Amino acid sequence: MHPSKKVLLIGLLIIYFFSSHAQSIRTSNLIKHLNYLASDELGGRKTGTEGNAMARTYILEEFEKIGLETHYLDMQQAFTFQNRREQKEYTGINVVAFVPGTETKKLIVLTAHYDHVGIRAKNTEGDSIYNGADDNASGTAALLELAKYFSENPPRHSMIFAALDAEEMGLQGARALLRDFPFDLEQIEVNVNMDMISRSDKGELYASGTYHHPQLKSILENASSGQKPTLLFGHDLPDTGADDWSYSSDHGAFLEKGIPFVYFGVEDHEDYHQPSDEYHAIDSEFFVDAMNLILKCVLELDEQLINP
Repeated sequence: MHPSKKVLLIGLLIIYFFSSHAQSIRTSNLIKHLNYLASDELGGRKTGTEGNAMARTYILEEFEKIGLETHYLDMQQAFTFQNRREQKEYTGINVVAFVPGTETKKLIVLTAHYDHVGIRAKNTEGDSIYNGADDNASGTAALLELAKYFSENPPRHSMIFAALDAEEMGLQGARALLRDFPFDLEQIEVNVNMDMISRSDKGELYASGTYHHPQLKSILENASSGQKPTLLFGHDLPDTGADDWSYSSDHGAFLEKGIPFVYFGVEDHEDYHQPSDEYHAIDSEFFVDAMNLILKCVLELDEQLINP
């Protein structure tokens, strides 16, 4: 081969290598995050518990390692609320970081709740710790890796990465975030919420919310074409009872404010809100594929939703 052609070939291979790897997530770190957050040591991460504080410290330290900016003291946004079921006041704490955009003042807000339901009555196997591996250590792990990715690959939109507390007590962290948001809410282009994304027997991931915001569907279809897992749309039709996920997770607080959202999640499985929702029950191949699919969708949203 002529030397000049050989140099050209090597150059093309290098470009291909970096372009093909630029749009992927660090697999080992993703799994490591989930494994720790779903461990017995954290006791189910219920808001107000030591295990919840340990999870928050882990998230905070990961954000600090990445070197993210923030608009809150120590990246933490504290809030109080009354839990009607327990007739008790709680303090929750969101962990909120920021990556500045390069081309627009508009924002993409990425969210995942890190709390779960804690320790409850023992099941037939004698397990009382509700680890919440899929719900929602999976989404929190994904949030950490997306923050790492976009810190190294600056997006066109500015991005807020919010690990939210007290979702299991009525979306309290998401509502607190929007009450004390560091920008005008009108600057939010879209909320991308992740809750339960690490397992599906059918190999399906849902992007819910396009019924409310149909302008997002073609963008997501383009990003997901030919990818796995299969990206489906739905679970967002009003008046369909439990089949309507429009307010089932933190994106519901954004919908209440009229802010467009995409909710990535899987359908409920037998371990939902059970002690058996543990690390060993996740499907790591599905989880990694789902995470990279979500990344592609976020990249496409960042590319297509450009406004002054």
